[in-house]
Parts: sequence; structure tokens; C-alpha cells
Amino acid sequence: MTDITEGFEPLFRTSPFLDLLGPLYSKRTNEGLVIGLRIEAKHCNARHFVHGGVLSSLADISLGYNLAFSGSDPLPIVTTSLTIDFSGSAKLGEWIETKTEIQKMGRSLAFANCYFFANTNCIARASGVFSVMKT
Repeated sequence: MTDITEGFEPLFRTSPFLDLLGPLYSKRTNEGLVIGLRIEAKHCNARHFVHGGVLSSLADISLGYNLAFSGSDPLPIVTTSLTIDFSGSAKLGEWIETKTEIQKMGRSLAFANCYFFANTNCIARASGVFSVMKT
């Protein structure tokens, strides 16, 4: 499945874990960085819905990247707390994307929420707290 939503391009950063999870795509908007994923068989549970662990990983990535790259210089942060609530699901072949809202950027902690959409349906929300590392 190679079709991606218009305006998205491969995620600008990668790692062995992201390569395993992906392929991930991103799009910059006025509201922040949107992360997208086309659901493949490797992302699904036995019922052919996206696995909650995939969404949890995407939440961590979307929240973290939006916080870390929200200023003029990248901010070194690590996840302190991550909570996710599932209100729906996505099936094999569907496109999902995240939209993130930064709540607060402090000197030692940063807070944000993200929402997952499959088509136009909100299927999950996540909130995260990140520790700002001393450099």
C-alpha cells in the first residue's frame, strides 16, 4: 500500500524502531506537525483493526516531535507520562493521522494532547507529559 494522503511526505527523522513501525509520513501545518500512517497487516491485531500499541507509539512520536520542534531550536525531551483513550478504531488499509495541541512548555516539563483520526472520525486521544532535559 503506497498511496498516502496529499501533502504528506516521509517523516523527516528515523530510527530502527520507527523503520519497524512505519512507514510514517508527516505534514507541517499552522497547528503543528501531523503524523500519518496507512494501516498495513503488520499494524493490526487478530481482528484486523489497528493495534492499540501502534497508536500508543504514534502518540509518543507525535506528542514528542511537536513539543521538541516547537521552538527555534530542538528541545531535548523524554516521555514522563503517556495516557491514551480509545474511542474507535481503524481497519486494514485505512489512513490515520494525528493532530497535536501543545498545552504548556515549561522549563522542566512540557504538556500536550493529540487526537487520532481515521478518515474524519476521531478514534483516540492521548495526553503526554515530557521532561525537558538539561543540556
